[in-house]
Amino acid sequence: MSTNELCLSRKEMRELCGTPLKDRQFAFLRANGIRHYKGLDDRPRVLRSTVEGVGDEAAAKAIATWKPNKAA
Repeated sequence: MSTNELCLSRKEMRELCGTPLKDRQFAFLRANGIRHYKGLDDRPRVLRSTVEGVGDEAAAKAIATWKPNKAA
């Protein structure tokens, strides 16, 4: 497995969700608020950046520097 893969592998999904069953994986992801997608093979897909937090610093900085554009 390469660390450059976009989505988690099936093995990583089993470890994350605690089950190899796709229906239970979907239920786990929904219950825990983990953003996921349904693949063409009907299996759940989770982007690696979702669980690793890649890019969170940039998003946090953008939110912290946001100022409303409201006329006084």
